[in-house]
Amino acid sequence: MVKTILPGSAIGILGGGQLGRMTAIEARKMGYRIFCLDPTPGCPCSQVADDQIVADFDDVEAAVRLAERVDVLIYEFENIDARVVEELEKHYYLPQKSRPLAVAQNRLLEKQQLRQGGFPVAPFFRVTNPEELTAGMTEIGYPGVLKIARGGYDGKGQLVINNHQELDKACALVKAGDNEWILEKMISFTCEVSVIVARTETGKVAVYPVAENIHRENILHMTVVPARISPQEEAAAIEIAREIAHFFQIVGLLTVEFFVTPSGLLVNEIAPRPHNSGHYTLDACYISQFEQLTRAVCGLPLGPTQLLTPAVMINILGRDLPGILEKLPGFPGHVKIHLYGKGGNAAPKRKMGHLLIKADGPREIDAIIRELEDRW
Repeated sequence: MVKTILPGSAIGILGGGQLGRMTAIEARKMGYRIFCLDPTPGCPCSQVADDQIVADFDDVEAAVRLAERVDVLIYEFENIDARVVEELEKHYYLPQKSRPLAVAQNRLLEKQQLRQGGFPVAPFFRVTNPEELTAGMTEIGYPGVLKIARGGYDGKGQLVINNHQELDKACALVKAGDNEWILEKMISFTCEVSVIVARTETGKVAVYPVAENIHRENILHMTVVPARISPQEEAAAIEIAREIAHFFQIVGLLTVEFFVTPSGLLVNEIAPRPHNSGHYTLDACYISQFEQLTRAVCGLPLGPTQLLTPAVMINILGRDLPGILEKLPGFPGHVKIHLYGKGGNAAPKRKMGHLLIKADGPREIDAIIRELEDRW
């Protein structure tokens, strides 16, 4: 079912974090009204929305109340209960659908689906007990990475296995709980990149430039556009991401994260929503990923995705925020700051905002990166 949701209509956002906030800001510019559901009163999205329903993400009754007030529903991140989305899509217009969400919420199912679709992924094994873990490690060899199948993010719920002692530790962890795990071969890569694809209900797509991602402590630290990879690698990443979007029949956005290796690209993760690595689109592209999401789910034409300027995006964590605010008056004029309106305790690794630094070309990007790495 294809519907056109015109400006003046209401969009309901399941989730009220920074991704919902930035989507709401872009949608309001277009004339849409915004309602969100989130368990935290005064969440970032609610600060720019018409109203908030304060409820847990697994509260079906509250989600229905949201649905009754809006013309189209979207989810902003993976913590939304897929069963709630499945229930909503039976009676209300939720074009993103529950299947991509359910797949992204389970690392094992995600890799199984990608392999089934013929997409390149690292060797992996399903693990539910120590015997399966030991057999898997024997097959793939050290080093490996054990990840909990459901839950965990930014490196949480993961354990690197380099030797027999660490394998014993991992076996004890698996034995202690009743969880499903995925064991993956640890990949030696030259860099990590991501591609964001927008897709409509009718199958039209728009692909953003390939972004290069630099992580610290398993958290995205910096995104560089354009990515510093070869034209062949760039073309391959775009084509694979486009094919994955069609495979999952995405409506809205899909982010595909890759390892770039000497022997080719490997898909690391997918996310059927706006992505941290796409925040640069707010200032470096004509149409941001957040406006593009709005266009895709509302049945409007997708906009151009060309990069208007090379740029570097750097995340602002809780531990960085005081120093950045202190130095902000001395920053050059081409540095833009985005803060997410998060209240409460600014935990050291909590994402509080980001900086966007415009560059004139690749050489200046390298200089900016060196400066940022010295500063942070």
